Amino acid sequence: MIWYFVFFFISGFCSVLYELVWLRLSMAQFGVTSAMVSIVLSVFMAGLGLGSWASGSWIRRRSEKLGVSPLLLYAAIELLIGVSGILVPYELRLGHSMLERLGSTSSTEYYLVSGIWVALTLIPWCTLMGATIPVAMLAIGRMFPRESSRSFSFLYMANVAGAVVGTGLPLILIELLGFRGTLRVGAACNILIAVMALAVSRTVPLKGIARPGELPEDVLPASRCRPAASSPSGGYLLTLLFATGLTSMGMEVVWVREFTPYIGTVVYAFAGTLAVYLTGTFIGSRIYRSWSSESLNDSSLLWTLLALCSLFPLLAASPNIPLDSWARLVAGIAPFTGLLGYLTPMLVDRWAGGDPAKAGKAYAVNVVGCIVGPLVAGFLLLPWISERWSLVLLSLPWLIVGLRVVRLPGRATPNFTARAASYLLLPLVVGLFWGSKGFEKQYRGGGGRILRDSTATVIATGTGMTRLLMVNGYGMTSLTPITKMMAHLPLAFLDRPPQDALVICFGIGTTFRSLRSWGIPVTAVELVPSVPRLFYFFHSDAPEVLKSPLSHVVIDDGRRYLERTTQQYDVITIDPPPPVEAAGSSLLYSEDFYTVIRQRLRPGGILQQWLPIGDPEDVAAVALALRRSFPYVRVFAFGKNWGFHFLASDRPLPVRTAKELAERLPAAAATDLVEWDAQPDAEARFAHLLERELPIDQLVAASPATPALSDDRPINEYYLVRKELRP
Repeated sequence: MIWYFVFFFISGFCSVLYELVWLRLSMAQFGVTSAMVSIVLSVFMAGLGLGSWASGSWIRRRSEKLGVSPLLLYAAIELLIGVSGILVPYELRLGHSMLERLGSTSSTEYYLVSGIWVALTLIPWCTLMGATIPVAMLAIGRMFPRESSRSFSFLYMANVAGAVVGTGLPLILIELLGFRGTLRVGAACNILIAVMALAVSRTVPLKGIARPGELPEDVLPASRCRPAASSPSGGYLLTLLFATGLTSMGMEVVWVREFTPYIGTVVYAFAGTLAVYLTGTFIGSRIYRSWSSESLNDSSLLWTLLALCSLFPLLAASPNIPLDSWARLVAGIAPFTGLLGYLTPMLVDRWAGGDPAKAGKAYAVNVVGCIVGPLVAGFLLLPWISERWSLVLLSLPWLIVGLRVVRLPGRATPNFTARAASYLLLPLVVGLFWGSKGFEKQYRGGGGRILRDSTATVIATGTGMTRLLMVNGYGMTSLTPITKMMAHLPLAFLDRPPQDALVICFGIGTTFRSLRSWGIPVTAVELVPSVPRLFYFFHSDAPEVLKSPLSHVVIDDGRRYLERTTQQYDVITIDPPPPVEAAGSSLLYSEDFYTVIRQRLRPGGILQQWLPIGDPEDVAAVALALRRSFPYVRVFAFGKNWGFHFLASDRPLPVRTAKELAERLPAAAATDLVEWDAQPDAEARFAHLLERELPIDQLVAASPATPALSDDRPINEYYLVRKELRP
């Protein structure tokens, strides 16, 4: 049995590795939107469920006629999964090229075509992943008949243990090897599993492996090794499995919003959340495996505890509870996921009784719940109600079960402890809810505004110059002259009167408003729908600015917009969300992105790229990507430690004095530039900036060994190894 643990430990690691990398590659090709993320994750889970159901169904019909060791079949499946690590990047790029040939399309058409392509690309490989558990159960049933009744939970535990490692190690591999190199490591691991399975199949006794049309008398097929759960309770068990998938994955979406204000927006924060989730699941499944069958007969108390623990995040994420950031995360979600790690394999074992076909069906039902949960949370609950009430609604199935409103069929009458816990559940739940408060409640006073959509919870807070925009509890931007300079600097350097401009990332609308002060058409692209709706909170003239026929606000991923539009601009200005290490932000700093921008700039047009202060590797990677993408680049530091304005063009940027730059500003633009500035006029502000110009080679030389930032090497997002090794 130890070999099967090794196989599924490695495959669990690989599955998370593939999911992480495929999601990022899909985002690079088709856009960083909530819809696209949902499509990719849903397709991934759908493939797992389909593979589990299909392989179980096939085993039910063909297992008695299988003339070879099931391990050989398992080895072949793992070998094919390894091929995906090589082919998927090319398949996704082919889909991107196809969409480019289709030209400009509506968002609906784009999502339809890209969704179909992602499905055609990923589902075959994910189906193979899902097929491995029923096939391995068949092999265990033939080799170790006495272990077959709980074989699913054994494989499940091993798979989750590998997935825990998969939440961290791939991030290091991505930093060192890039996405494609990491996929090759995953492919090598799958090939290693195939080789080991082939070797094991040749060394174990052939007991239980029938010739075609013949079945050994001393070994029963796996479907008859253990009695499955009785049919009267089967429907309830499957319903519970569906509910565990729906609530756990739906709650994960809510947890991200609840805990982001404390753990941040970097990839390591999200990986940490997933690691806590999976570690709790592994511990729960390990406890389940260690307990004897006799001690598992009464699980009434566990359902009551599950109901209570489902609401622990209310308290853990409450700002009035003094806890360390990661202590909040562990205390909030680990108890719930630990109980799910115990109950989910228990339900499958009870339903399947060692039958691979039944296990495949049960796992597929659980996966369907995993698909529905994020859709319900992200598109039905969070856009309309708070994270707290979303969590309560997702916890409702377990509150009903925990209060004994529904009694599970075939279970003994709960003992005194279980009954007492169910009586105490309701007052404890009420105490949890009223004893905690949502993160956003501290911003409701003083005229703050809170908006929600499928992408994020957006908060506008503060007064005067202290007003701040927060997305999922993380500060994005405030009233600062930096964002004004993002508009006026490139327009003043342009070698001709500007015709139009594009701003990617709306923020509080300062750059958009400053561009409009030039009297030209301006388009702004913003990913989060609620963000432009708060424009008025920061600028009193926002309604007037938006009413102008020259103003256009588009809700879309900025990169996807540029790839779909055919329009060209004189100036494109980009201000990715902080911090510079934010997850997904590399797609707005990469060499691949700059290639797209060059196609959307008129000859002599200027790209303005804002880069907050990062470590030397971040600055060098972005500077090198710009230098390789544009023949002419100039860099200006804004103050000592605020960041850099990059200007890039396909033609030489004029050498102008501060006075000449100021004279090029229309009167409204000159007034706008110094609206919040300590400098007395536009000329003084430009002079202050020009004297801080830096050679771009100086920035590259700060870390000469760092490669240019690209979609495959997101230097700014993956930094753990270099920071740990830095003196």
